[in-house]
Amino acid sequence: MGWQMIRVWTVLVYLFMFLPIGVVVLLSFNANQFGSFPMTGLSLRWFGELFDNDAILRALRTSLWLGTLTALISTTLGVLASLALVRYNIPFRNTISTILIAPILVPEVVLAVALLLFLQFLGIHKSFTLLLFGHVIFTLPFVILVVQARLVSIRRDVEEAAMSLGASPIQTFFTITLPLLMPAVAAGGLFAFTISFDDITGTLFWKPGGVETVPTQIFAMLRNSISPEINALGTLMILITAGLPLLGLAISRKLAMRRDRAD
Repeated sequence: MGWQMIRVWTVLVYLFMFLPIGVVVLLSFNANQFGSFPMTGLSLRWFGELFDNDAILRALRTSLWLGTLTALISTTLGVLASLALVRYNIPFRNTISTILIAPILVPEVVLAVALLLFLQFLGIHKSFTLLLFGHVIFTLPFVILVVQARLVSIRRDVEEAAMSLGASPIQTFFTITLPLLMPAVAAGGLFAFTISFDDITGTLFWKPGGVETVPTQIFAMLRNSISPEINALGTLMILITAGLPLLGLAISRKLAMRRDRAD
């Protein structure tokens, strides 16, 4: 009886979490202009109007560009930081690791306000560069955690064998370490992209005037009314943010299977 109640409670929790998302996706295909049940029919009308909306398209391009840059910078810095912390005995290694992971422990709104006030104290005003800098700070710890977990499992003697055969440290990294590290690098990059694409708290503090991302555009549209286009845009965001991690998982498994076959 106890286990049965736990199962029922688990199902109710999952319904509470995912049923609103399902309603948004369902209403994005509603032929009626007003989001109500029962639905009068299915239609792709709101997706068509969504891609005819210049403001939404600009916000989508900004989010994609911002997420891509954030993923590239965070992944590059995360790999370099992980190599330094795991492979080399640098001074104050534990302190540096704690500082790099600290943004995860700080509430995002506190981090957003602190960074904004600090840069204003330095005389740096809001800009796209500031927005990108804030997203990198927030996503970098996730990349470091993922890459470090993979790097620890890579045997050091494999790299030493390559260097003993005449390979330089750089050649060893690109021919041995990086291919073995690639699943974690890809996963970290996807994490950084999806977190940046979905972020709204920090973006509201850091974005300059006239620049909107998809989450802030939805927030602005909700101030006036709940348009059916918002449901279509929400469905598009769900596909991107849920599809990319699944794609990354599939790629990681494929790379792992290929590596196992090679071994």
